[in-house]
Amino acid sequence: MAVKAYDLTGRTAFVTGAASGIGRASALLLAEAGATVHCADRDARRLHETAALIKAAGGEAHVHELDVADKEQIDRAVAQAAAAATTGAGTTTGTGRLDIMAAIAGIMHSSPVLETREEDLDRVLDINFKGVLYACQAAARAMIEAGTGGSIITMASGAVDTGGPGLLCYGASKAAVVQLTKTLATEVGPHGIRVNAVAPGWIRTPMTERHDTQAQAHTEGVMTRMSPLGRVGEPDDIAHAVLHLASGASSFTTGQILRPNGGVAMPW
Repeated sequence: MAVKAYDLTGRTAFVTGAASGIGRASALLLAEAGATVHCADRDARRLHETAALIKAAGGEAHVHELDVADKEQIDRAVAQAAAAATTGAGTTTGTGRLDIMAAIAGIMHSSPVLETREEDLDRVLDINFKGVLYACQAAARAMIEAGTGGSIITMASGAVDTGGPGLLCYGASKAAVVQLTKTLATEVGPHGIRVNAVAPGWIRTPMTERHDTQAQAHTEGVMTRMSPLGRVGEPDDIAHAVLHLASGASSFTTGQILRPNGGVAMPW
C-alpha cells in the first residue's frame, strides 16, 4: 500500500526548469514513478537531453522549449500538455488532464542591497516569481477544467528562513513564491487541488556552481559544517520531496513548506 501511494502511472506531469539540476532530477523521478512528463526549459540542448534520459529508461517525455517569464508561452504549453494526456496504453483520454505541476525554473542573483539595480530585481522576479505564478495559474485552470484534482509544487528556498548578504533579489522572489503557494492552496483546495512548496538548503546544481573552484569548495565547506548531517544536498534529495508532494502519499498536505535542507534551518 505504501509503495502504491507513490505510483504515478497514468498521470500527466509538467516540469519547468527540466533541463538541469533539481528540475531534471524531478522530471526523471516522476517519470520513473510512471508519469508522462512534459519537460519545459529555455535551454534546448539540455532539455532534449533530459527527455532522452527519460525515454532511455522506458518513460514517456515531451519537450517544450519556452521562457517561463512569457505568460503566453506557459499557457500554450500547459494547455497542450493537458490536451495530449494519455492513458497507460497510449490512447487519448478525450477530455485531457494535468495532474502535476512542478514549477522549478529559477535563477540566482547576488548583489548587496545598496548595489542592487532595478533591472536585476526585475529579471529575478520575472523568472523566479512571475514564472512560477504563470505556471501555477495555467496548471490550476487545467486541473479545475478537468475536474480531477491535482498537485502543484513550487520551488522556494532556504533563503526564505534567514537573511543572507547579497541575496535580496533571490530571497525576496522565493518569499513571494511561499506566499503564492499558501494563498493558492486556500483558493483551489475545494477543487481537490493541493499546492505545496519545497524549500531546499544548499544543493549542488549548475545554478550554485562557482566559476572559481576554490570559492566553490569554500562555500560547500561552510554549508557542510552548518548541517547536522555533515553534507550538502544533491538534486535527487529534492526530487524525492517533489515526488512525495506529487503523489497520493501527501493527499492530506496542502499549503505547506517542505524543507529538505540538511538541518541547516529548523523553523517552527
